[in-house]
Amino acid sequence: MFRNILPPTYLVVAIILTVLIHFVLPIKVLIGMPWRLIGLIPLVLGGVMNLSADSSFKRSGTTVKPFERSTTLVTGGVFRISRHPMYLGFILIILGIAILLGSISPYLVAILFAIFLELVFIREEERMLKLQFGNEWEKYSARVRKWI
Repeated sequence: MFRNILPPTYLVVAIILTVLIHFVLPIKVLIGMPWRLIGLIPLVLGGVMNLSADSSFKRSGTTVKPFERSTTLVTGGVFRISRHPMYLGFILIILGIAILLGSISPYLVAILFAIFLELVFIREEERMLKLQFGNEWEKYSARVRKWI
């Protein structure tokens, strides 16, 4: 069921939930203005990571879609920092929004979204990459962390 919907759709849902939970259940304001503007840093960094990773996939001629067979194991660029820079970028975007909002409740969405990505996408993607690329994947995954 979850596999039929692409990850950016889940990101949009997570963003909506992050904002909604802040206004419906603003547990406690942690960060006041102007310090909330620090949230722009992870927000922008997450966007840049996603664009960079997408560009790397396109340059290598392999698919960006989860669960489709990859033709190339991409290990350069942002993939030297994280095996899943797009998912890391998603979490940074959510964290950036949570910081901009200032209350504690939106962080719950970031945590749950990271767990969701791990269970629904990352585990299966890594299994497929191991089958597809074998020893090359083993060397890469030993050298680069899953998240950061």
